[in-house]
Amino acid sequence: MIPPRALAEAQDLAARLPPLLVAAERVAASLAGGTHGRRRPGPGETFWQYRRAQPGDSAAAIDWRRSARGNGLYLRETEWSATQSFWLWSDTSGSMDWRSGPDLPEKRDRALLMSLALAALLLRLGERVAVLGTSEAPATGPGSLPRLAAELAARSGSTIPRPARPPRHGEVVLVSDFLMPPEQVSAQVSALAALGNGGHLLQVLDPAEETLPYAGRVRFIDTEDDSEVLARRAEDWRDDYARRLAQHRDALAAIAAAHGWSFATHRTDHPPQMALLALQVRLARPRSRR
Repeated sequence: MIPPRALAEAQDLAARLPPLLVAAERVAASLAGGTHGRRRPGPGETFWQYRRAQPGDSAAAIDWRRSARGNGLYLRETEWSATQSFWLWSDTSGSMDWRSGPDLPEKRDRALLMSLALAALLLRLGERVAVLGTSEAPATGPGSLPRLAAELAARSGSTIPRPARPPRHGEVVLVSDFLMPPEQVSAQVSALAALGNGGHLLQVLDPAEETLPYAGRVRFIDTEDDSEVLARRAEDWRDDYARRLAQHRDALAAIAAAHGWSFATHRTDHPPQMALLALQVRLARPRSRR
């Protein structure tokens, strides 16, 4: 039997999905309008570009006809034509169900929005997308987005799920506040990286979680377990809090870098487009250059 609280959370998420889907499509469309896709050199039949020869390039790869028209030697590159699989996970745990003001989105909604917008953009570009932890094969085509949205919303808990279908040599994108012990994140990232996957961590925080703007007597309640901490002068905690947050972020960045992954942050009072555009740029790079 499903616990009443879990059932209520599932129903609440289901009610939020339609407007989130509309918003995700809008964000994806704004990004797709100014992008040239995930084009990069590799095996394929479509001409992409000429580039100058570099030390180590084979003489057999030089396009002598193009080189004769100018100074220097040039290679003819084709566009990599193989699609790639992307595996997404969005944290929907209790710590994400929070916002510091009525004019801000909850972290959970922003994380889902960014995950869905990224999925919509990748599907538009012909890539394959799946939700980490499900047994479904990576989907293709924009019509797959509603199913992916339902699967993303259905995942619960802050623990990054183990892949039911091993995503070997794909790209994993994890969106969370990552306000859990770095050792936990390290173990989960290591397990995914061991399968040969590239990966990206996107930390989503409310602005109050970065600046701790409170003053005076403040009671802080943990949204995960309802435990409480009382600050008699919250402003006295601000400097130490900022130092600990910076240390935590440094630890997350080091975990990502150790596996050749990327780490980025996003605040819910900022528009999602810039963070998604930066993530798309990272996804477009050949893995050897990350």
